Amino acid sequence: MVYVYEGQFEGPGAGRPSAAPVTVGGPRVGLVVSKAVGNAVTRHAVSRRLRHTAGRVLDDAEMAGTLRPDLSIVLRALPAAATATSGELERDVRHALRRLLG
Repeated sequence: MVYVYEGQFEGPGAGRPSAAPVTVGGPRVGLVVSKAVGNAVTRHAVSRRLRHTAGRVLDDAEMAGTLRPDLSIVLRALPAAATATSGELERDVRHALRRLLG
């Protein structure tokens, strides 16, 4: 499942309790891999595949025009992600982003 949020986070702290500076810009990608996906080893493997997938999608020239710097993207792994290949995950992420941003 893919969620897209528009708008940059501004200023020091940007909604955080600490006053530490926050990286502004993007697009930024966050991952959510719950216990419903599997045990810790499975969740970690899914996280690695999703992180790799996000990097490939962000670096792709085809997606560069649609992925603006003010976007925050959240990739939420569903239980089926535990058995999906990296290729299937990438295809699903690309399809969802095209649908949401197209």
